Amino acid sequence: MSTETAFRPAPIPDGIIEFQGKSYMEDARGSLTPLELIKSQHLLEDQTVRKVMGFAVALSEQVSRFKMHTYEDLGAFDAILSQEYGVTKGGPKGNRTYQSHDALMKVEVRVADQLDFGPELQTAKVLLDECLTEWSADSRPEVRALIKETFATEKEGQVNRALLFVLLRLDVEEPRWKRAMEAIRAAIRIVGSKTYYRIQRRKSHDAPWETVTIDLAKA
Repeated sequence: MSTETAFRPAPIPDGIIEFQGKSYMEDARGSLTPLELIKSQHLLEDQTVRKVMGFAVALSEQVSRFKMHTYEDLGAFDAILSQEYGVTKGGPKGNRTYQSHDALMKVEVRVADQLDFGPELQTAKVLLDECLTEWSADSRPEVRALIKETFATEKEGQVNRALLFVLLRLDVEEPRWKRAMEAIRAAIRIVGSKTYYRIQRRKSHDAPWETVTIDLAKA
């Protein structure tokens, strides 16, 4: 696959400082080093990093513009749909799907709640610790491990959120456990939401959907 592209990098300074007719570059300590004293491999490394940075900055700006255009285009479509036909897309949380007429391309909008936890979480932790203390060493080993992993964080009052919801789904007939789960539910605070876009396509109607990759780690 060719790596040639018409994509234009953002302007990045070359790092060269001209002073009294001589060229210098600043080092990591802020000192100026004459250009002729810098090793050629270090100059090549500097140029390579600046080249990559130029493309990275331009791509980041383009992705930001793309996200804004996507938001505006879908919003305009929703407005037309509502005004002309009196209907809206999506469910109460704002999740919705848009699809091409041939059903080979689609755009999904997913709205995820951003959570925080109130002081009731500490009450839940105390109750769960009491359960662990009373259970015998060989009793419910998988639940023991789950509780420890859920609350095994470096900062007090923080938890592994994914595992916390696993705890809530467990059916444990223990009064203190049930009170702990009630405390966890009471601790959950929805403090905002974040919108995600998933853009997919497929080659035919019986082919699997493929996500158009915008994430650098997955490209």
